[in-house]
Amino acid sequence: MSNAIEAHGVSKTYTHSGGKTEALAGVDLNIPAGRVYGMIGRNGAGKTTFVRIGATQLALTSGSMTVLGHDVMTETSKVRLRIAAVPQESRPLYFLNVDELVYLYLKIRGAEAHDARQRTDAVLAELGLTSVRKSLVSHLSGGMRRRAMVAMVLASDADVLFLDEPTTGLDPIARREVWTAIRRAIHDGRTVLLTTHYLDEAEALSSRLALLEGGKVRLEGSPTEIRDRVRQPFRLVVSGVLGRAELETFGTVSAVEGGFLVFAKEAPARELAQLALSKGARVSLGPVTLEDIFLQVVGKAIDADDTPLETAA
Repeated sequence: MSNAIEAHGVSKTYTHSGGKTEALAGVDLNIPAGRVYGMIGRNGAGKTTFVRIGATQLALTSGSMTVLGHDVMTETSKVRLRIAAVPQESRPLYFLNVDELVYLYLKIRGAEAHDARQRTDAVLAELGLTSVRKSLVSHLSGGMRRRAMVAMVLASDADVLFLDEPTTGLDPIARREVWTAIRRAIHDGRTVLLTTHYLDEAEALSSRLALLEGGKVRLEGSPTEIRDRVRQPFRLVVSGVLGRAELETFGTVSAVEGGFLVFAKEAPARELAQLALSKGARVSLGPVTLEDIFLQVVGKAIDADDTPLETAA
């Protein structure tokens, strides 16, 4: 399978009044064509910076990146003809209604009037926006505006779609409508680079995932490959009186914010849970999830927020 996006040693340094901050530090990624590639990480991890570079909205500091074989720095116009993007901080044109927002975007991209009308009708129906198609964007809730922006991009004929947190602020039903539309785009042979805070979303949609932290790729592979790095099927988060040495007799231990994360087989997991509770510790027990693996690698939950620079620059 060919790669739609190739990044080699991509770095981005922001200069600000307090000095310099490295948002990306030598990122190497090959993103296959015709698939959803998920990028997960906390705020400030570098996801948005990577997307903005790939979408030709931001210049990289060093390294190189190509989209469909075109260099994002030297062949910007060629890249832009083949992509569409929903930025994290997208602001639709508020003086348009939802129908106009999608239809005019397609016309600007060169679609014939009949094709633009068909595509607009189809995507509004798919994303549950038909009932508000004549509503001004300025009158919509934040979640509805976000959905309208996603509809606009998914309706395009772009070969590569950059979707940066596309379902933020959406209710569960709307999220799954977006998932269906993304799967349809893949069925049509397009490539989606998806950043998300929702680990269930990343796992449900992505053929491969990259976990970013501190501007670096900490983990990469298919969801199955990432899960397989943990041999024990159960996890416990233990906060309280038990020390690391005692916990290590039950399984694999990692220090996390507020306590320890323990991966163990079923019998030791249940034994540890009973012991910890008997000593007054706080315990959560369950099967291993992608969130647990994230917690093990990073040491913090994905929604733990350090002050990010990338969303402000």
